[in-house]
Amino acid sequence: MTKEELEDNQNEDAMKLLLSKRNRLFETIALGGGQKNIDKLHSKGKMTARERVNFLIDENSYFMEIGAFAGYEMYEEYGGCPAGGVITGLGYINGRLCMIIANDATVKAGAWFPITGKKNLRAQEIAMENRLPTIYLVDSAGVFLPLQDEIFPDKEHFGRIFRNNARMSSMGIPQIAAIMGACVAGGAYLPIMSDEALIVEGTGSIFLAGPYLVKAAIGETVDKETLGGATSQCEISGVTDYKMPDDATCLNTIRDLVDKMGAFPKAGFDRKENVEPKISADNIFKIFPELRTKPYDTKELLKCLVDDSEFIEYKEGYGKTIICAYARIDGWSVGIVANHREVVKSKKGEMQFGGVIYSDSADKATRFIMNCNQKKIPLVFLHDVTGFMVGTRSEQGGIIKDGAKLVNAVSNSTVPKISVVMGNSYGAGNYAMCGKAYDPRFIFAWPTAKIAVMGGSQAAKVLTQIQVSSLKKKGLEPDDVAEKELFEKIKNRYDTQTTPYYAAARLWVDEIIDPVDTRRHISMSIEAANNAEVEKFNPGVIQT
Repeated sequence: MTKEELEDNQNEDAMKLLLSKRNRLFETIALGGGQKNIDKLHSKGKMTARERVNFLIDENSYFMEIGAFAGYEMYEEYGGCPAGGVITGLGYINGRLCMIIANDATVKAGAWFPITGKKNLRAQEIAMENRLPTIYLVDSAGVFLPLQDEIFPDKEHFGRIFRNNARMSSMGIPQIAAIMGACVAGGAYLPIMSDEALIVEGTGSIFLAGPYLVKAAIGETVDKETLGGATSQCEISGVTDYKMPDDATCLNTIRDLVDKMGAFPKAGFDRKENVEPKISADNIFKIFPELRTKPYDTKELLKCLVDDSEFIEYKEGYGKTIICAYARIDGWSVGIVANHREVVKSKKGEMQFGGVIYSDSADKATRFIMNCNQKKIPLVFLHDVTGFMVGTRSEQGGIIKDGAKLVNAVSNSTVPKISVVMGNSYGAGNYAMCGKAYDPRFIFAWPTAKIAVMGGSQAAKVLTQIQVSSLKKKGLEPDDVAEKELFEKIKNRYDTQTTPYYAAARLWVDEIIDPVDTRRHISMSIEAANNAEVEKFNPGVIQT
């Protein structure tokens, strides 16, 4: 076996181990509140949230889940909040791509944790940006009271959801809500602010105050069904529109309602017949290195992602640490901006290690982004970046100005931006490559992703130096052992915070995906984005 083959095998084994960890964690998360709570729902004749989603979408179609790892290793003092207590994602319903939001009643009876609110808002944001019909499958006990101060009053908290209901209606985005369990207090506004509301008889109920609160507030004794059950709300108050006998009938009725929706204007992104890559996506596992300090040829990786393994490279000989290329992915025309981590030569002759953004790379990417906006071509950003180049030569060469031009172009781009964090995404490089703060329509991460201001070792060195210096000023001289312990403590904490799971738990990325599925996720993202017309690009002030 050659050295190259050995390295390929090591890379493949490392990626498969990371992917196996991701899949095992997902299997646990998919159980929600656990088998006991699932059995309890089934005993009431109810489906779980995931069963409802699978029943609702077209048979053998793909559900592109958003935020499966939301809440991971958070709220452990309360027993955790798997998937943020709500299932969200894009699915086909009678051939129509829709956003689906389904409360998971196995997790604290579907109560809203802070991350639940954030995840719902992200789902609504995606629906608004891409003009997607939205289906709410409601089964929630309302705000999780021990954390009410973190979910109730602020701009990005619980109430924003109902504001978004109203905004979506004004934008002409259809919203259908099914009350398939509890729906109480402020949460009762969500289904009724939707365009149409269904309620399941016997299990669904909706009211501003439940029987216990009514008794405490006004002394009235009333049962749940009389107060806000299906018969009361469909035949007496007229609050809901359709009374359903069970979950299955309810979900089939939603499918029928979606089937009757009219067509809406499209953005008109160019798409041709899909041509599979000549190089299998499985080769990504061999190309992408186990060691994050090791260079690789990003162009070979692109050949695993783009149609027919062909792309047109823009300014190939200039700004070599960023690759800009026109290609097709599943037939869709795309502009790709990818960090290049191969060892390359600069115009001055010295060797440069890719993954760092130099002035010429920033200039090239800026021009390319403007071209894609001019031609109405969606942008795909592939992250493996350690940041912008530092040092005297770069500063005197105007790296700040060139970086600002790139950030400006990314900020003002109006064509859809889809980001995939393959490896490192550090510092301002995250911003320039369209990190979460720059409104990508969707942002995905591979299991190899790392997101932070800088790498764990670099951050630990900086922070250790600062703390040692502070101790010395106080007349204390730490020995080598104490200094090493301090370094390791800081590094371990920082390494934990740079993992894709830490990022996904907080919704800094929408999902951790199998690299082999990258094409499908990009394609489905562009299909979603094609439902919203594109505004005219205005780059603002970009100094040349």
